[in-house]
Amino acid sequence: MSITRRQILQMVGTGLVATQVPMASASGIFSKSTLKPPRLKAGDTVGLINPAGATFHPEDVVIAEETFAALGLKMKAGAHLLDRYGYLAGTDEARATDVNSMYSDPDVDAIITLRGGWGCNRILDLINYKTIAKNPKIIMGYSDITSLLLALNAKTSLVTFHGPVGVSTWNEYSTDYVKRLLFEGESFTMNNPTDKGDNLTQVKNRILTIHEGKSQGKLLGGNLSVLAAMVGSDYLPDFKGNILFLEEVDEAPYRVDRMLTQLKLAGILDKISGFVFGKCSSCDSGESYGSFTLEEVLDDHIKPLGIPAWFGSMIGHIEDKFTIPLGVKAEIDAKKGSIKLLEPAVI
Repeated sequence: MSITRRQILQMVGTGLVATQVPMASASGIFSKSTLKPPRLKAGDTVGLINPAGATFHPEDVVIAEETFAALGLKMKAGAHLLDRYGYLAGTDEARATDVNSMYSDPDVDAIITLRGGWGCNRILDLINYKTIAKNPKIIMGYSDITSLLLALNAKTSLVTFHGPVGVSTWNEYSTDYVKRLLFEGESFTMNNPTDKGDNLTQVKNRILTIHEGKSQGKLLGGNLSVLAAMVGSDYLPDFKGNILFLEEVDEAPYRVDRMLTQLKLAGILDKISGFVFGKCSSCDSGESYGSFTLEEVLDDHIKPLGIPAWFGSMIGHIEDKFTIPLGVKAEIDAKKGSIKLLEPAVI
């Protein structure tokens, strides 16, 4: 029987976390201004790491390498890429070493994670943030990789990228956003697809406006359960005046309710200027008596904030996905369901 990320989060308590020796101060921010990484170009080398859950299929690495080759990129595998320590991709120290090594390696131009799962929160105290601040590089992933994306932004102001991992479906839709953002350095507007297919009106990928309006701020967020698990740590950026985006998978509405309540009690929801919820894959209420729907949960928590907000953006555990740059200023339009980048994410 496969173990879901939620089940692993429930299984792992503080007593199971390995003893860690900090590589850098957990409270220091090394750069207050936005730190943008260099853009990708043909011939660059991508470092492939696996900082979270183990992969049980070495072919995943081969497929990732072929994917990068199709983009004109070379690949360098992390030394511990195929390690396994229970459900983790190696010990905490090994996984952190691969992150630190890729940032200190002059031959590596960008970093992409192989997959998500669980484990990134466990290595945040082992990351060398000083080295990363001195060697800014693209890092991209989603799901559990949310931990690294937020922590690196919080500690170094580095722009990080919520986008495909090595085992993702790199179809034309998703790859186009990667190219425009990471290679071309474009500032553009992201809208959901409007293809009706054979229907008289659009059925798939619709957006649901929670509260109309436009707002501006830096894009910050990622996976809801992972972000919620970071509350109270020193590894979250300042959400004041910024736009929170979230996504989830395999979570019933009551659990989404619980995690949004946690963000509310922590003061995060009251700080943000805008809110975007992407896809919540397999998040049905099921047969629970008297259950709220996910839409009702979002209405309950977000509508009273009176900020521009909507549900259904192309963000999450889906094949067709946006790549979202964390730390980049954007403007959202909740009626249109659009995310307009106001600056390039790379230099």
